[in-house]
Amino acid sequence: MTATPGPRAAPSLRDAPWLAKPPLRRVFDLLNADGCEARVVGGAVRDALMGLPVDEKDIATTAVPDEVMRRARAANIKAVPTGIAHGTVTLIVDGEAFEVTTLREDVETFGRKANVAFGRDWVADARRRDFTINALSVSADGAVHDHVDGFADIMARRVRFIGEPDARIAEDYLRILRFFRIHAAYGEGPPDRAGLMACIRGKAGLASLSAERLRMEMLKLMVAKGTRAAVEAMGDGGLLLAVTGGVTYQGAFAAMIAAEEALALAPDPMRRLGALAVAVTEDARRLSARLRLTKAETKALDSMGHRWWRLAAMDEATARRRLYRLGEARYRDRNMLAWARAGRDADAAIWRQRVTLPQRWTAPTFPLKAADFIARGISAGPGLGHVLTLAEDAWLAADFPLDPAALDAIADATVARFRHDHRL
Repeated sequence: MTATPGPRAAPSLRDAPWLAKPPLRRVFDLLNADGCEARVVGGAVRDALMGLPVDEKDIATTAVPDEVMRRARAANIKAVPTGIAHGTVTLIVDGEAFEVTTLREDVETFGRKANVAFGRDWVADARRRDFTINALSVSADGAVHDHVDGFADIMARRVRFIGEPDARIAEDYLRILRFFRIHAAYGEGPPDRAGLMACIRGKAGLASLSAERLRMEMLKLMVAKGTRAAVEAMGDGGLLLAVTGGVTYQGAFAAMIAAEEALALAPDPMRRLGALAVAVTEDARRLSARLRLTKAETKALDSMGHRWWRLAAMDEATARRRLYRLGEARYRDRNMLAWARAGRDADAAIWRQRVTLPQRWTAPTFPLKAADFIARGISAGPGLGHVLTLAEDAWLAADFPLDPAALDAIADATVARFRHDHRL
């Protein structure tokens, strides 16, 4: 009888260039002494094993936080106690930041406010993490340690909770969004069934999360490579309403992604979020409050939702005026929302022509100045500002003329209108 092979061991990362860089080696030298050990953990190891670029390198260590701080001071390394109550110290080495966290084990768990004890058990530390693919670690010599069969899930591109999914979600309901976001970024095929069903069962817990944490995960999800399928799965599971607080439009969301790809545009979280959840400006304000968006993000969504439906019948002259008024970014995004919401009747060639107008035409600067109207007898003050606004409107209606005769005619007509309206 042939024995069934066990899980494939993760390969060594001994030859990984990022592991040999001097700042990281200095951190290892600092922490791998006097009976203590340090390893790179989490996303860096996952990405390296997937053949992806490695950016942030988080460190776990058996040294307690005070000892990490003491060693850093002795080595003239800047140490910042960024989360020392939970065992985290940030070391700055040659301008690069390394988040160093002492091994932990939950003693009592109630949401994010788990009571933790520092320890030296690498297996226990791995088992308290969220997903198997995030629980691998690598030593200074490149040896990969896999205590939860995470490498098998990496090879299968499968995002799976460590342990019982319902229990892991109850520890922190943000893990529901992280499940979909991590799957969208690294998974393939349908989401893990056990994890998906646990997320659906736990969806009421999303209401307990802060707006800031929801925003962080949603914006990351919006630009992940598999976001379309992940959002569809969230919608099918009744999870989107708990996040956005309103109706969502998965067809428009998918169409927005297709439009970005057709135009070779980089994924934009606000543009995609607008397609998913904004039909009118009231939606933008509701979503802003739900996710506590920044002022700039709120203004971008509000602009997208402002009468986008009027763009369907827009001719080229009107498009130029819209571009002048809105600026390139907001003109593009509002048109793309209109395109995404046009449905099956959308003529891609026409919408592409409209959206790419900034590549063919640059709006000129309004050439008339305050001095032009002061010379015509308009006094400085609020009236002058009103005259300039009227003149700019007339200039736009005339299709941006720049020749002096046309500009003089606009200035004269504007002054005459202003005097008539104010009986000057």
